[in-house]
Amino acid sequence: MTRALFIIDVQNDFTEGGALGVDGGAAVAAGITRHLEAHRDDYALVVASRDWHSGENDNGGHFATDAEPDFVDTWPAHCVAGTDGAEYHPALDVAAIDVHIRKGQGVPAYSIFEGTDDAGATIAEVLTAHGVTEVDVVGIATDYCVRASALDALEHGQHVRVLTSLVAGVAPESSAAALAELGHAGAAIV
Repeated sequence: MTRALFIIDVQNDFTEGGALGVDGGAAVAAGITRHLEAHRDDYALVVASRDWHSGENDNGGHFATDAEPDFVDTWPAHCVAGTDGAEYHPALDVAAIDVHIRKGQGVPAYSIFEGTDDAGATIAEVLTAHGVTEVDVVGIATDYCVRASALDALEHGQHVRVLTSLVAGVAPESSAAALAELGHAGAAIV
């Protein structure tokens, strides 16, 4: 079995003080760095995703521009390409990352499977090219992009583990519900 690590959206706008900051986001960034220092050899591939939205439009209705955001389908502007908010949190050591996936890019996107790397390859193509069959998922936010990415990894035939000490969510209730859903769908919640 060949294992990859998915680091989901550990970006400044999703950590404390960001446009959509979650409590514990900075600690998750630092925790992932420590995890990689201790376990980098466990992974054939380390992949990190980032929201990478356009600053020129509403990104397919993802950004609330004409009304208040509903925080379900519409959101305040966040992770605009080229801004500090879109950059990885400084506590995340990016040196261990093999592949960078940008998602959004003009449309709503939650899952890492909705993005591409700099060469235009999808994560499914990257996983196949590297023979990956198992994925550990960490990052932000448990109840949105971590959930969507883990569900899509399961759908793509991966054996999935969610490392709960290395995720942070928007709200405790929705995060617990997301982890329960992932467990029911076949992911190992560890």
